[in-house]
Amino acid sequence: MLLIALSCAFLLLMQPVQAQTATSTAASISISNTAKTSMMLYPAIQQYLQSISTEFNQISAERKEVLAEMAAFVRAKNQAGEAAALTFICTHNSRRSHMAQLWAAAAVDFYGIKPGIESYSGGTEVTAFNPRAVKAMREAGFDITAEGSENPIYTVKWAENQIGSACFSKHYAHPANPQSGFGAVMTCSDADEACPIVFGADDRFSLPYRDPKEADNTPEEAARYTERCRQIARELLYMASLL
Repeated sequence: MLLIALSCAFLLLMQPVQAQTATSTAASISISNTAKTSMMLYPAIQQYLQSISTEFNQISAERKEVLAEMAAFVRAKNQAGEAAALTFICTHNSRRSHMAQLWAAAAVDFYGIKPGIESYSGGTEVTAFNPRAVKAMREAGFDITAEGSENPIYTVKWAENQIGSACFSKHYAHPANPQSGFGAVMTCSDADEACPIVFGADDRFSLPYRDPKEADNTPEEAARYTERCRQIARELLYMASLL
């Protein structure tokens, strides 16, 4: 366990030298995870969330317990007059963590909760926001545009009058993410095991999802990404419903 923790700490120390292109590009656009004015969800997002609000019975008791703990974290921050920062973490910051980042923000907006949350994502390694995950989120109703090639920066919107969120693969301690006072949500078992300590986090939650990557380049690929997208949306909407 000590070796694992030291490995995670080493990644943290090495993080400033990573993804320089993505960092400089992101600096030229707004990296705001709650960048919005008056919030009116896109009709497709509104309908999607309305539909899954009837599916909370599909969430296990064990996972509901974790989601309730996350809601308590958010509620405590909100009661103190501040938005709760949640950083969703998986190994590559390519699929599940980005889906969770975006659905968490949309779910809180669905219920009109203020000051709500500021949602972020990161990994223990840097790759790219996977195009298959991007496609699943677009099909759910998100407006997503890309800039760049190797590790594109995606501007993602889910509501009218919104500047949008900048999504790209990065280490969880990247300067675009909060450095302290946040809740760390581990969305994959590998990252959960690799980082028993998340530096700067006020709290840590284990909420792993099965990786849709398992179905890449198979006939089940599209269905698996759609399924994972819906599961993540369902669970984070349940969390928001407790606020």
